[in-house]
Amino acid sequence: MTAADVRGADPGDGRISTPSARRARAWSPAAPALPPLAPDRGPATPDWSEVVEHFREGLIVCDADGVVRHLSPVAERLVPEVVPGEVLAAAGVPALCGDDPGEFTHHGRRLRLRRVGLSAGRRCWYVEDVTESVSRADALLAERARSAFLAVVGEKLGNPLHPDRAAAAVVRLAVPTVADVAVLVLTPRSGRARWWRAVRADDEAPAVDSGVLAAAALPSAIGEGLGGVEPHALDWLVEQAVEAGWLPGLDAAGVTARVVPLPGREAPAGVLLVARRADRWYDDADLDLVRAFAARAGAALTTALLYRDQAEVADTLQASLLPVEPAAAPGVQWGTAYRPAQAGLRIGGDFYGSHRLVDGGSVFFLGDVSGKGVEAAVFTGQLRQCLQALHRVESQPGRLLKLLNDALLETTQANGQGRFATVVLGVVRPQRDGGLTLTLAGGGHLPPLVLRASGEVEVVPLSGMLIGVVPDPRIGEVTVRLAPGETCLLYSDGVTEARGGRRGDEQFGPERLVHAVTGCHRMPAPALAERVEQVTCDWLGHGDHDDIAVLALRAANPVRSGRHLHAVPGPTDAERTRETDA
Repeated sequence: MTAADVRGADPGDGRISTPSARRARAWSPAAPALPPLAPDRGPATPDWSEVVEHFREGLIVCDADGVVRHLSPVAERLVPEVVPGEVLAAAGVPALCGDDPGEFTHHGRRLRLRRVGLSAGRRCWYVEDVTESVSRADALLAERARSAFLAVVGEKLGNPLHPDRAAAAVVRLAVPTVADVAVLVLTPRSGRARWWRAVRADDEAPAVDSGVLAAAALPSAIGEGLGGVEPHALDWLVEQAVEAGWLPGLDAAGVTARVVPLPGREAPAGVLLVARRADRWYDDADLDLVRAFAARAGAALTTALLYRDQAEVADTLQASLLPVEPAAAPGVQWGTAYRPAQAGLRIGGDFYGSHRLVDGGSVFFLGDVSGKGVEAAVFTGQLRQCLQALHRVESQPGRLLKLLNDALLETTQANGQGRFATVVLGVVRPQRDGGLTLTLAGGGHLPPLVLRASGEVEVVPLSGMLIGVVPDPRIGEVTVRLAPGETCLLYSDGVTEARGGRRGDEQFGPERLVHAVTGCHRMPAPALAERVEQVTCDWLGHGDHDDIAVLALRAANPVRSGRHLHAVPGPTDAERTRETDA
């Protein structure tokens, strides 16, 4: 097989070479041939021309005067301007005339040039088509860049659990990688839609703004996206976005834009509008990147929205389970303190409160249910609701506690909870002299303390059985009178059973509590409750503790009447004269 037999065949790079007839003369038998590889040993010895034809690189050989003497078929196909027998510089290919060979683009192909010096001043150029390899390398680099971008997106969007922060992060991340302007619109709620926009700024972080629009004012393309459809009328989309003022700094004539829905749980969480100048048209790879970005943004927003909804429910439930401050009552000053065992939940198993009675008195209570945390807080909510309803039909403390016991037994047996509570419940009524009369009923709770005006601290002899355990519990009842300025203190076992001290495991105990409040009889009720909480926490240090609740009620000083005696008129002149004569 000779060179003529393979001329026009595949040069080894997968492409078919079809040189012109004029160029074929460069390798005709009449043309000077390269010297043989070795001395002829038979007709099977190939010559250089046969070998060169199958190089992947094209070969151009010039003499010392720069005249092309040899041109391989691959080189002829890659640089058709080069003609054998003519000066190489006349071909008009600057890369072949320069001193810095390298890569250059020619006829839409990427070529790599290598120059080698030969003897007698001759030179040889090797020309290789690297379009495919460069494209593959560029595609690999682009894919790595896309993967790195999506990895950053996943990391940045994995933290925000607030919808506003998540939405702002989405548009900020979209610029400038996938857009010059990015607009995110959340699914409307109550007829209004929240939106966020990021605009590319030169050498600066993108500027982000936000606002609210009426759902009826959204462009129709956005409405289609919110319905889960990706609009395809691109010119129409750009016109709508520009008319709505959503694309600052971009002209409708030179803009390309896309709208991509953000996946949600059942319906799209929103839509993302991305726009950039037309010189960066969205090709299939760009659209795949935008959709992958939108999928991650939708997941982040859905998570943030779900967390917001759950947080709203949790806040509402927590607010309903927190102890309610006692209602204002004539002649009574209230003081409260509350610290749950689990501070993060803000709720626990201790409770207190009060309700006004129609006769001017008030029902007040403080108690502790079994357990801690959410379940205990839910049980306290049930107990408080029972008291709120039962005090309207019964105001006598002992009988009211028995009704509460029956209600809790019915609730716990129906739910199979087996919970119980300790309660101190009382009725306070003001007296004319500014004092208070307290009728207290005990349901297995710690006895209250009374701070007398003399400074003495009395322990109220109140006892009783647990509430919610047996059908007919024994309920203790006692009446206490508070003179003006005296205080009754109710507390939970989180105070007396607090473990701390030097060794960290010693209980605070009732004796230390009595000592801590001795001499505090002049304190207002709020300050006294705060002091009890503070000394308990000081004893605890930073250790774990049970729920702590304190309720103090102080007999306020008597309110003086606003009425004044009428002035006695002075004596008249006649009366003064009669008194003088006398």
